[in-house]
Amino acid sequence: MNIITVRNLVKKFKDFAAVDDITFDVKEGELFGLLGPNGAGKTTTIRMLTTLLSATSGSATVAGFDVSKNKSDVRQNIGIVFQEPALDKQLTARENLDFHARMYGLKKDVRRERLQAVLNLVELTDKQDALVETFSGGMQRRLEIARGLMHAPKVLFLDEPTLGLDAQTRRKIWEYILRLNQTQHTTILLTTHYMEEADILCQRVGIIDRGKIVAIDTPKNLKNIIGADVITLEVESGDGQAFRNLPFVNELVEHGSAISLSLTNGEHQIPPLMEFAQSHGIRIKSVELHKPSLEDVFLRLTGTTIRERNTS
Repeated sequence: MNIITVRNLVKKFKDFAAVDDITFDVKEGELFGLLGPNGAGKTTTIRMLTTLLSATSGSATVAGFDVSKNKSDVRQNIGIVFQEPALDKQLTARENLDFHARMYGLKKDVRRERLQAVLNLVELTDKQDALVETFSGGMQRRLEIARGLMHAPKVLFLDEPTLGLDAQTRRKIWEYILRLNQTQHTTILLTTHYMEEADILCQRVGIIDRGKIVAIDTPKNLKNIIGADVITLEVESGDGQAFRNLPFVNELVEHGSAISLSLTNGEHQIPPLMEFAQSHGIRIKSVELHKPSLEDVFLRLTGTTIRERNTS
């Protein structure tokens, strides 16, 4: 059963289409990700689905309610963790959660029960009476997730939930998100530009770029699009396109000064690649061999990497 349905959704700002005719579904209990670079349209999509922004055209429903016609019903059934921190740092963790619950009209006994439950889930029970201003970035993120769960929403939206966190803290947040989905069976839609985050967390991923969804599938199936090892060569001089002539190269994508080659048995093909480069006057600065990743899928579908698009 689909708990989110999106059909031909468009959001334009004057002549610019931030979200350009996207269609997708999210199943009840699913952990679904929108993966794409900064400016791809992820946050705009979230804002429309959470009724914070009106669509230019198209339609969407969340928990069975139309996001344009039944905004109040949608809001009663969702939780949101915004990209930017939205906690009151002058209040304690418990006070932040209690205030949020009051806004949703939860009665005192329900508030007390939910507060302890969500604090236990994100392992902040011992910090409930501490001021939020004393919390680390990771602790604040965990508290924001707990706040989003206070009213037991059917759908939780996480907009770049680990943005700005160090690698160790990011992995800890991943554990809480997975636990929430697996033990509470909460439907989660998250946005991210971290390939590893989407790969580890999401049951399905929608790759979005320049306002369009270019592919939707499981991370495994998306990586199977590549179907082979990937060797990335940083070319210092010479015509890297010449590698297309090698019989064992399945596909070549050029991006900046780098060339990514899709081929089988990559570890065995590096010596002949180097010999070919030398005989054709191609100077190689660096060589990297890896199994297909979602970054490779994005490159295959868009002609650039997410990292390159983020810095462009």
